[in-house]
Amino acid sequence: MTVTTLYHNPRCSKSRQALALLQEHGVEPRVIEYLKSPPDAKTLDALLKQLGLEPRELMRRKEAEYRELGLDDPGLGRDELIAAMVANPRLIERPIVVHGRRAVLGRPPERVLELVG
Repeated sequence: MTVTTLYHNPRCSKSRQALALLQEHGVEPRVIEYLKSPPDAKTLDALLKQLGLEPRELMRRKEAEYRELGLDDPGLGRDELIAAMVANPRLIERPIVVHGRRAVLGRPPERVLELVG
């Protein structure tokens, strides 16, 4: 059976909705509270590839840290942006659901059903 993983923030309504949708469809995901257990750079790089996103597309660009850390600098490369997300996991957009080799960003939450529906 394929394992489903949810990178989750229980304080985020979208993340809670995504978890509820998965459970309603009979999926009990392995839940990773990424603020408590942030992904390392290798994991984050793999997630980005599975999602088909560039680092900035997975960043919460409206967070104060994004501006304070100068992450809007177009000269920053992939590795620097990934390192910033590892060091500041609040910058990671959520929820992220991984099912087998596929992944989606659950915005809107119904997108998670693309993987398991």
